[in-house]
Amino acid sequence: MMFKKGTKIYSIANGKCPKCHEGDFFAHGITFNPTKITQIHDTCSHCNLKYMIEPSFFYGAMYINYGITVAISVTVFLIAKLGFQLDLLNSFLTVLGTLIITAPLNLRLSRILWINMFVSYDANAAKNTSEKLE
Repeated sequence: MMFKKGTKIYSIANGKCPKCHEGDFFAHGITFNPTKITQIHDTCSHCNLKYMIEPSFFYGAMYINYGITVAISVTVFLIAKLGFQLDLLNSFLTVLGTLIITAPLNLRLSRILWINMFVSYDANAAKNTSEKLE
């Protein structure tokens, strides 16, 4: 089961803390409000993992966002040009529209992917948290 708790894909797909998979990573749901798109909690509400591991930690997420953007752009362009036989200008406009629509998701996805590259799931952190609540 790929989406099972304890896997990185669980944390990424659900926007959960990469260490305990309990606390929410983002402060707000998906939104087009530019001030809220990438707001994260300072620490996990369950295991107290500090999300900003070091100053400017999430600058590295820009590289992931770039890769996602290029992949989406190439895919949409090929579908528009080859699949729908659109001319060059309309293909580029389709790419631009797609990137604008997917920008909030891409920004959030790049941040959660970035932190999951450095923080692994710790079953003890999740277990210790649930024991404290009892």
